[in-house]
Amino acid sequence: MEKPPLPTDEDGCGLAAGRSDMALVSADEGEAMGTEEQGDRPAWDSKIQYVLAQVGFSVGLGNVWRFPYLCHQNGGGAFMVLYVMLLVIIGVPLFFMELAAGQSIRQGSIGVWKHISPRLAGIGYSSCMVCFFVALYYNVIIAWSLFYLGNSFQYPLPWEQCPVDLITNQTVKECTASSPTSYFWFRKALDISDSIDQSGEFNGIMTGCLLAAWAIVCLAMIKGIKSSARVMYFSSVFPYAVLICFLIRGLMLDGAIDGIKYMFYPKLEIWGEVKVWRQAATQVFFALGLGYGSVIAYSSYNPVHNNCHRDAIMVSGINFMTSVLASLVVFVVLGFRAKNIALNCVATNLASLAEMAETGSSQHWWPWFNMSDPKSVNLQEYREWYSHYGSMLGSNITDCDLEREMSKGVEGTGLAFIAFTEAMALFPGSPFWSALFFLMLLNLGLSTMFGTMQGILTPLMDNFKTLGRHKTMLTVCSCMLGFIIGLLFTQKSGNYFVTMFDDYSATLPLIIVVIFETISVAWIYGAERFLDDIEVMLQWRPPVIYCYLWKYVCLFSMVGLLAASLLRMVFKRPTYTAWDHNMGSETSLEYPGWALAMLSMLIIAASLPVPIGYLLTFFRNRRSLTVEEGEAEHPRERYSKCNSAEPETNNHHSPLDENNSRPHIAFLTLGAEHYRLLPQQEDAEEEEDTVV
Repeated sequence: MEKPPLPTDEDGCGLAAGRSDMALVSADEGEAMGTEEQGDRPAWDSKIQYVLAQVGFSVGLGNVWRFPYLCHQNGGGAFMVLYVMLLVIIGVPLFFMELAAGQSIRQGSIGVWKHISPRLAGIGYSSCMVCFFVALYYNVIIAWSLFYLGNSFQYPLPWEQCPVDLITNQTVKECTASSPTSYFWFRKALDISDSIDQSGEFNGIMTGCLLAAWAIVCLAMIKGIKSSARVMYFSSVFPYAVLICFLIRGLMLDGAIDGIKYMFYPKLEIWGEVKVWRQAATQVFFALGLGYGSVIAYSSYNPVHNNCHRDAIMVSGINFMTSVLASLVVFVVLGFRAKNIALNCVATNLASLAEMAETGSSQHWWPWFNMSDPKSVNLQEYREWYSHYGSMLGSNITDCDLEREMSKGVEGTGLAFIAFTEAMALFPGSPFWSALFFLMLLNLGLSTMFGTMQGILTPLMDNFKTLGRHKTMLTVCSCMLGFIIGLLFTQKSGNYFVTMFDDYSATLPLIIVVIFETISVAWIYGAERFLDDIEVMLQWRPPVIYCYLWKYVCLFSMVGLLAASLLRMVFKRPTYTAWDHNMGSETSLEYPGWALAMLSMLIIAASLPVPIGYLLTFFRNRRSLTVEEGEAEHPRERYSKCNSAEPETNNHHSPLDENNSRPHIAFLTLGAEHYRLLPQQEDAEEEEDTVV
């Protein structure tokens, strides 16, 4: 069962180019050195610590507001079925692939792909770039949560009522035209400008909150994975306790059942829309954190024989169930909010009818219910009366449709900072529930932020020994740089830049990264070869269906998702939602030319390391070939076997092919191999030892 040799490059060098000037040493020496290296690497204290870290990273703010919004807008139960299907055939295989790669090689994202081939190291650098872009705006959302958490400790809540203008002694016009929660969000929290072109000055309070957010992240990361993992015992579990409390409290509210019915009612006709498939695939992609490098970084601290296949299924399942739980909470609260809006509509219309009755304008269409007590009027009764006589009424008497209010979905930050705050203001003891909710958002954001930062720091420390020796300085400098660049998001137009980064700086580069990862494992290294290594690592062989999923289904799905995203950008100019303070409402605007240029630069900057890494290694190998040809008159023995006895076990992992022409590379760095490659003098420039 000999593994087939890896394909050679056009210049005659194998994928292990750059490793040719090596010598084989005995397995005992290699294992001893490998054990020493592993002893220096941090490790999880327990399996529960690792699982909480992976769950904390994958379960984030997107589970609370992105998934419920997509479910709300795309057919409820039908979207859930589609999401589960894509999760099984795309999400779990790719998640398993990243877990296995990180655990077997015990390196960050840069080291993993560099281990397959030095030409693929750019994939890891692209992951680091995307992680940095995500960290920049993600910490701003944590700062917003800190701001709202601080404002929750007062009664009544500051967003319950519209403020009064001290000069005119009247309610602020902008608040009257919108709502108290919208006014507080756009004017008090963000102090937002009318467009992205109007940058404005810095928001002092939000700048302070951003500094506090980066300080929390820095202090948690400065001690490494064990410190952040201990924090995650609280930050990963606490959100579930809060969601369950909100669900129990929400089920007691009027309108909760209407919200749940709206959530689960399937609209299967949406399966015919390409947009829905694209949104479901994108949500699967981001829910598991694929391509960030954080999954690889966390799994690299595992024991080599850990069952990563079970971890992939377990974490994916927990992630989906969390999305369902969060959706239940959201729809229960939205149902309560919609029911209150509809009942207020009934009360307003009955007041207008009462005024008409005082003028003696009674008609045959007069309601049969008691108008003097609006609370006694059933919403269904009112709608039944309106359906019969609505055409005879004036424009001041309107329909009060609960389903119409439910259909008014609020996306992203608006769901948390507008719709949820509006509903919580109606709760008894609203400050308590508000503080609990934003503390939950803070914990969700921090647990994801820890994983994102780990996706930046771990690859850099693994690949550059100097940085690894100055871990504290690297962490502090990274957080300081993140805060300085993050000031872009604390100016008056900062929310528009958050939207830009969220929609474009991560989406396309991450898809590109995962496409290259899949090609590297499934086609360059070989899906069957990868399963062989996993079999040695897990001591049992995963189903062969993973080969076909990696080689065809996942790869073609990612390419299709990338094509759909690019076509959407080409045929529909990117837009953002702006706040018009004169109208007191949101409006959709197109990005100006300079913003599109900035957007394109972000995408290119995050994707560029992949081709640059390939070209640099290609030309370096060509130079090496030229030098070797010049030294051909003084040939030397490249490989020497320290042990004349052939190993009897695991012979399908032998580093030599059948004609002993050149070495194979293998994923497993320890335990499965019998030879270890050590650099000779001319390879002294290599920054780390390579284990085969």
